[in-house]
Amino acid sequence: MAQPDFVPLNTANQVRAPEVLPVPRRWAADRPGEIAGLRPPEGDRFGSAGPDQGYGLKLARSLVHRLQLEPDEHAADVVAGAMAIGTKRAALFGRAPVIYDFELAYTLFGFLGHTIPEMVQYRRELFEGASHHYWRQRLIADLVPDKTLRLTPAAVAAQHSEWKLLFDFDAASS
Repeated sequence: MAQPDFVPLNTANQVRAPEVLPVPRRWAADRPGEIAGLRPPEGDRFGSAGPDQGYGLKLARSLVHRLQLEPDEHAADVVAGAMAIGTKRAALFGRAPVIYDFELAYTLFGFLGHTIPEMVQYRRELFEGASHHYWRQRLIADLVPDKTLRLTPAAVAAQHSEWKLLFDFDAASS
């Protein structure tokens, strides 16, 4: 609304010229944390990016009542490890997690039955403290190769007597 001519103006009320901003420079991904390509980096300990992975935590927790834990194993540690494996499997297929991703993860380590004493000892040390340690979760996920993740939970259960063939112990130790 225009101001009437008979109202005196002080300097602060006068219309000022707009501030002209300079033309921005061309943007380039040159900062240290920038992802330069179209895909995120891949490799050991990077994790697995995929859609709706938060829902996976709800799915992983929904199977807790079926877990067969030893007296010194904690459900929170087992869920954290299964979450790492389940979301890795879902990302491998380029989709959000489904219940079968976590059934495979739990079956793989014998938490849904078919336990072998040697495996129980191995998983006890592997999952210990996983709910509090990100690197432990990454180690658990890296232990499971893509060829195992492509199996169904039933196929994993069928191969349970030869459980060491389902893992890549070399990749997890690097």
